[in-house]
Amino acid sequence: MSKNTKNLLWEAFRYSVIIFGAFWMILPFFWLFSASLMTPQELLAFPPKFLPSEPQWKNYVEVIKKIPILFYYKNSLIVALSVTISVLLTSSLSGYAFAKLKFTGREALFRFVLSTMMFPVFIFIIPVYYLMKIFGWLNNHLSLITPFIVSGYGIFLMRQFILTIPNELLDSARIDGANELKIYLKIVLPLLKPALATLAILTFIGQWNSFMWPLIVTSSSQHLMTLPVGISRLSLAFSTTETQHLILTALVLQIIPTVALFLFLQRYYIKGFVLSGFGEV
Repeated sequence: MSKNTKNLLWEAFRYSVIIFGAFWMILPFFWLFSASLMTPQELLAFPPKFLPSEPQWKNYVEVIKKIPILFYYKNSLIVALSVTISVLLTSSLSGYAFAKLKFTGREALFRFVLSTMMFPVFIFIIPVYYLMKIFGWLNNHLSLITPFIVSGYGIFLMRQFILTIPNELLDSARIDGANELKIYLKIVLPLLKPALATLAILTFIGQWNSFMWPLIVTSSSQHLMTLPVGISRLSLAFSTTETQHLILTALVLQIIPTVALFLFLQRYYIKGFVLSGFGEV
């Protein structure tokens, strides 16, 4: 067998595996969209149907009438965007300090930041809720935003990426009279685009799909309900068999912003992981 034939067979095998994996990745999304256009009877049919007999586009109108989904959309956008912007700011500033500035206790403090990622989030729920109550923020969007404005993972990711920036580049800026803030704004931030895009995607999706904390906080403040909590109410307020198709319709509406964000920033996503360099801690 010639070398060209071996290479051709290897490429065919690689693409076959990729196509097979992509098929199974896309299939749940395809079924979700298809099921959102079915009637309750078609959803419960056996054997299961993959395509509706007649697309029920009215499901999207009905779900808007059943629950104030646009209001939940607004709350989710406020929370997800606010947390994402805050995390990008705090993580990039802290990452720059840990990577390029020398100060007493830097390594110990960075290891403390790393250690925070080892604790499960559930152990902080009661203390943080109590703090929000003390500050009087339980009836405010601040209770959904403030606990998440600093991310240990975000600081780690930014620090690892900034370590790859040559010190000579920053030193030359200092020689020219630039202070640390100007170096951060004019040199570091433009080079951080791939890592910032990666962190933005992960943070936005995490906050957009967050359920446990918004459920606890909004139990007494329904005007703060986010989309996942609002959709859960759809199954609690009505019979599941009657609203199953509407729940799937609402889920389609929920994933649209996250899919759009990923498609918009996907070229930076892989690049951010590749260039961040996780070797040095």
